[in-house]
Amino acid sequence: MDQIHLSGLLQQCLQQDRRAQKALYEICYKQFIRLCMTYNSNHEDARFALNNAFLKIIKGLESVDHNNLNFYSWAKRIIVNSLIDDYRRNKNHAELIVNKDSESALEFHAKPTVNDADASLSYNEIMGLLKTIPPISAHVFTLYVIDGYNHREIGELLEITEGTSKWHLSTARKLLRDRLHMLEQQTEKQFNL
Repeated sequence: MDQIHLSGLLQQCLQQDRRAQKALYEICYKQFIRLCMTYNSNHEDARFALNNAFLKIIKGLESVDHNNLNFYSWAKRIIVNSLIDDYRRNKNHAELIVNKDSESALEFHAKPTVNDADASLSYNEIMGLLKTIPPISAHVFTLYVIDGYNHREIGELLEITEGTSKWHLSTARKLLRDRLHMLEQQTEKQFNL
């Protein structure tokens, strides 16, 4: 969408034009639902989170300078902050307790592999793999690798220390490496390689 059309649409949204708000939502939906899916385990939760974040975006339009606004970056920041707020509100402390024995066993069996096939994983495959690791480690991985936050920012957002953030990132990488290795072995068995 070009900047002129977007500016006009944002102005209509400021005037509480529901059709313009719906049009903006539909234009942004595909990009923003993917972002929400990185933090939620199913599509319904992701859609619920996006709807809540979009309300914040619409309400926040009044308080920003539209001449200097990169709408997509600004909206993404609001969505990520909203997702993190939801995570904080709903986090289940039982999910945060990592079974050290099973983690140690997984880490022991995780072997670093260099595989060109890893680079060709689809977005859905990567999101599926992220859902197989502890939620807090997946959140830290997503914030650091995908969203570009540093460990200090992640610590503040998730209310953990920088060291804990680094530990979760390391754990996520090891577990994902293990999952990729298992996926590679399954593929080799399937195709008798």
